Amino acid sequence: MNPIPDHLKQNLDIVFIGFNPSIRSGETGHHFANPNNRFWKILHEAGLTPRLYTTEEDKDLLDIGYGLTNIVERPTKEAADITKEEYEEGREILKAKLSKYKPRIACYVGKGVYQQFSTKRKVAWGFQPESVVAGVHDFVAPSSSGLVRMRIEEIVAIYKGMKQIL
Repeated sequence: MNPIPDHLKQNLDIVFIGFNPSIRSGETGHHFANPNNRFWKILHEAGLTPRLYTTEEDKDLLDIGYGLTNIVERPTKEAADITKEEYEEGREILKAKLSKYKPRIACYVGKGVYQQFSTKRKVAWGFQPESVVAGVHDFVAPSSSGLVRMRIEEIVAIYKGMKQIL
């Protein structure tokens, strides 16, 4: 299965970073395509998008200052299928992307994504005291997966925290 394309350009307000594409995303070629994923709803309810976008409109986020990428490119059924070697390679690739494109905020969609990227174990929700890439604010948000046990209202409240820098 082929990786899905990044949606990146210079000086975005936020780049949303997932673990890797789901099988459904790999099949459709669009980010956060699993019907159980709440990413698009969370962005809208947090006031980060002016309307509810669909997965097929993922590239349109560039028009409002947002980008999309993953720490690992290979689609899998679940993040547990990602190898240590893939994370090591993905960490370096992601650092290069963030250094090149310089978004204001790198939003890690899932605490585990940031833990893999930063190699830090103890991580709180929200902005991190130190950035991995100079000049890019690191923000840790809950995963938007339907498997996450947090109530959507709690998740939305955390995502709203990015608005203070925007």
